[in-house]
Amino acid sequence: MSTIVLQTENLTKTYRTADSSLTVLDDVSFTVEQGNSIAIIGPSGSGKTTLLGLCAGLDTPSSGLVSLMGFKLNKMSEDDRAYIRNQYVGFVFQNFQLLSTLTAIENVMVPLELRGERNVQGKAKDLLVRVGLSARMNHYPSQLSGGEQQRVAIARAFMTDPKILFADEPTGNLDEENAHHVTDLLFGMNIEQHTTLVLVTHNLELAEKTSRILRMKGGRLIEDRSNSLTLAKNH
Repeated sequence: MSTIVLQTENLTKTYRTADSSLTVLDDVSFTVEQGNSIAIIGPSGSGKTTLLGLCAGLDTPSSGLVSLMGFKLNKMSEDDRAYIRNQYVGFVFQNFQLLSTLTAIENVMVPLELRGERNVQGKAKDLLVRVGLSARMNHYPSQLSGGEQQRVAIARAFMTDPKILFADEPTGNLDEENAHHVTDLLFGMNIEQHTTLVLVTHNLELAEKTSRILRMKGGRLIEDRSNSLTLAKNH
């Protein structure tokens, strides 16, 4: 029996000003089972990144519910949501979000050090070897190419053995060659670790590598389809 790791119910996000309101997400409901890979696609302004942020507990909805790993995020404080993210969630962003004053290996070690864990350097080294950066561990982000920085970010995301990985346009700032390399790493490590992947992308080729595609338009979920080709390939 599959475990549901993410569930949204009638999720709505409205921004209000003194004389107007803008609804960027409108009544979105879906569930994601453990080990699945989901792409959220749609034009700019369709609500993709807003939806991702709500699912990860980085923001709170105007109405509706988000359940992540069985925890109802709406009913939790920001500190409690941060704790859930640190325990269960990995992130990969378009702009890498590495700490400029830390080396590659130090960046990868950060999530476990935030948990108060010691002796994490060995695991960080293993992950950097896995992403092909064994010779770049002590380099700072400014000394790394965009593709190398994103590989550091992927290693960091998997440092906590996350149950679910949220990726927001992970190849958006990369050239085609680096984008392919990062994509192969992301999906390869995701399958190896049986992580659930929720991916926001404009890249339809990338979306087609997932097992399910959610299409957004105007803040609404207008299509939810299984990707039979990917499902067949993974079984």
